[in-house]
Amino acid sequence: MSLQVQKINHPEDLDKAFAIRKIVFVEEQNCPPELEWEHEDESVHFLASYNGQPCGACRWRKTDNGYKLERFAVLKDFRGHGVGRALIAEALSDLPDDAHYIYLNSQLDAMSLYAKFGFVAEGEQFEEAGIQHFRMVKQV
Repeated sequence: MSLQVQKINHPEDLDKAFAIRKIVFVEEQNCPPELEWEHEDESVHFLASYNGQPCGACRWRKTDNGYKLERFAVLKDFRGHGVGRALIAEALSDLPDDAHYIYLNSQLDAMSLYAKFGFVAEGEQFEEAGIQHFRMVKQV
């Protein structure tokens, strides 16, 4: 069993990441497509593969607030195999050394996973694309 996460440098890999996000967010979670596809050009994207099969994606981008990790998506058949953990670890390791404020908006059922990487919930619960979230900030 081989799990790999790599930074995306080729358009065809970006297409694979977008296809995964479409299945997870638009089809499974009914997120409006127009909310799903934004800030793509300013983001650094990652693709996870399990035995050579694309199975997960995420990205990070610099915002006015700091560095935001987002769009973590793992195909249903690959959940529970460490794909999400591998994506988080790779995205975090790719951030610049001066990334002091790192945050994300977590769906409620993913909060415990992000907590393993030092993220803590901040502020009030809120709704984004019809799904309940908390902002989580990494303690450095």
